[in-house]
Amino acid sequence: MVVFRAIANFFREADIFLLVLCIASTIFGIVLISSITAGLSGIHVSVQIGAMIIGIILFVLFSYVDIDIIADKSVFLFIFSVLFIASLLVWGVGEDVQRVAWLRFGQIGIQPAEITKVTFIIVLAKMVATFKERRTLNSPLSLLQIGMVFLIMFASVIYISDDLGTAIVYLAILLAMLFAGGLKLRWFLLAAVVVAAVFPFLWNNFFQPHQQARILAPFAPDWGDPYWIERVLWQPQLSVRAISGGGFFGQGLGNGFLTQGQGGIRIPAQHTDFIFSGAGEELGFLGCIFIVILLVAIIIRCFYVGAKSNNSLGFLVSIGITAMFMAQTLQNIGMTLGVMPVIGLPLPFFSYGGSSIVTYFAAAGIISGIKMRPKPARFRSL
Repeated sequence: MVVFRAIANFFREADIFLLVLCIASTIFGIVLISSITAGLSGIHVSVQIGAMIIGIILFVLFSYVDIDIIADKSVFLFIFSVLFIASLLVWGVGEDVQRVAWLRFGQIGIQPAEITKVTFIIVLAKMVATFKERRTLNSPLSLLQIGMVFLIMFASVIYISDDLGTAIVYLAILLAMLFAGGLKLRWFLLAAVVVAAVFPFLWNNFFQPHQQARILAPFAPDWGDPYWIERVLWQPQLSVRAISGGGFFGQGLGNGFLTQGQGGIRIPAQHTDFIFSGAGEELGFLGCIFIVILLVAIIIRCFYVGAKSNNSLGFLVSIGITAMFMAQTLQNIGMTLGVMPVIGLPLPFFSYGGSSIVTYFAAAGIISGIKMRPKPARFRSL
């Protein structure tokens, strides 16, 4: 009887709508992965289903966790995040590209930089909320502390795992949470001026030719190294061909010409970073629109819950998670359409990747937990 009561309470109080959206998106992704990887190793679907099951369990657990209690341990979360990423220096392995970004246990791979997005959001939310409460958010000392935390995380992701895509998501999270926290516009303008001043130096001394090509290719393909530009453009050009070849209704699951490699050419990373191109070719414009609708609904729901939150911390965490989903969605779809740099980011809930799926469900569970916390009187009727 107690178990049934607990289940009934969960379905009444948790964010079931968000959970349904997450499950629907993941199942849709599994269908696409099953089609795209037909004839390849069968482990992809199994890993994705297993990750979804673990993710649902974490969604339930995090729904009952008070985010304020977790945030009180923000120092330990930060230390854990840095050490977790640093563990790649000892045990990290690479996969299709030359990035040491995974910890591998047999057939299971864990990507620390994916998981630490959530811990980074909590750490940053705690700092911003604390400074906001003290009315010192706009002081140079407070911004210096926030900047140091961000730079350590950002540099760790860039230089240890060589993952520019994930690092940019950390930047998007930072900007969104500072803006939501009430940072004055003058600081954003000053940061833009500083970045503009130092960027030429960084570009010439720290960016490798292949990294420069990834950034330049969509916007100025004639400016970069022709060798690397050609290599970088090849993948998005195939992606655009696949999406346009799908037309309105698509060629059908398992029938995509480029998706299935029928002409001897298969788009690289099509079950991971370029899964949207597979959806476009096999399910057409309708399939792509359905994917966008699901992801936009998840993003809006996360923001909506945060807007109704009973405290600054819950609101800021929700904004960080919203920014994470939004940044990855825009960047991933943009690069498959050839209008954004190819920097290796999965499409939330759809792309293959156990670490990603578990992270997304855990983040959604935190949103559910924020929804379950008591609300101010003015919001209780909503």
